[in-house]
Amino acid sequence: MEQNKDIIVKAENLSVHFPVKGGNPFNRKYVKAVSDVSLEIHRGETFGLVGESGCGKSTFANALLGILKPTDGKVIFEGQDLNALKPKQFKELRRNMQMIFQDPYSSLNPRFDLLEIIGEPMVIRGGYTPQEIEERVVEMLELVGLSREDLHRYPSDFSGGQRQRIGIARAIILNPSFLVCDEPVSALDVSVHAQILNLLDDIQKKSGLTYLFISHNLAVVKSICDHMAVMYLGKVMECGDTKKIYENTLHPYTKALLSAVLDIDVDNPRERIILQGDIPSPINPPAGCRFCQRCPNAMDICAKCEPKLVEIEPDHKIACHLYKECRPE
Repeated sequence: MEQNKDIIVKAENLSVHFPVKGGNPFNRKYVKAVSDVSLEIHRGETFGLVGESGCGKSTFANALLGILKPTDGKVIFEGQDLNALKPKQFKELRRNMQMIFQDPYSSLNPRFDLLEIIGEPMVIRGGYTPQEIEERVVEMLELVGLSREDLHRYPSDFSGGQRQRIGIARAIILNPSFLVCDEPVSALDVSVHAQILNLLDDIQKKSGLTYLFISHNLAVVKSICDHMAVMYLGKVMECGDTKKIYENTLHPYTKALLSAVLDIDVDNPRERIILQGDIPSPINPPAGCRFCQRCPNAMDICAKCEPKLVEIEPDHKIACHLYKECRPE
């Protein structure tokens, strides 16, 4: 897919910290879910965000959407600082950003039929007649592979894959320009993964949508994402052009993740990298590199100094002391 270089959303030194309940009120501790993350997503592309559970992927996405207010840093959406806007301006701009949730079962109201579920964003926005809402909902149903006959059926009448199609229809009914896909196929059977991914691809080609695609499935990220970022304990370890990252993997953590992908080349099997130890607590992360306690290539400097995220080759950044460019001056 040809990529437009126009930046639609940008995070600048974004941090999201959550206060820990209880403890000493004079020495408050925080869960550092996202720490000093800077990323750019270009209009019309699919940007992949990968990493272990608990690394801050969903928190980062929620901060981009304005669901969470960042502790520090900025979110620039279509040239405007999202969190500096007045409530009315924020509400208007926020309509261009939507989300597909991970669980298609709990994200739909079981008491609503499809007309109410998919048409609800139009009702909230206002200015539409009941006939206009119904016509638009039917259009969305047909776009995602359902029909007018499903208009007054309930979520319990559908399979998991069909419910995710309903969630997609609801997310795009107001013609957003930016869509967060938070592990949209992880709760579905493997047999319907390709159907949902193909549907998202078709919608993107027709409407020019921009996707932030959060996933644990590195094979899927490789096949559908133009750019990607690898997160660990709230920090970006490696980011850039997806093809370059897969062909020239630099960070030890990324190498470990890719080694876990199912290898179909039985004649030349990939070396499996087993990481030792547990993920450090986000309340008290390491002073240096977040990954140093589990890194097989860790050096003395890794525990003392945090590596800088720098461009090693065009459109390919890394934060690792194995590369001198990342070391503080």
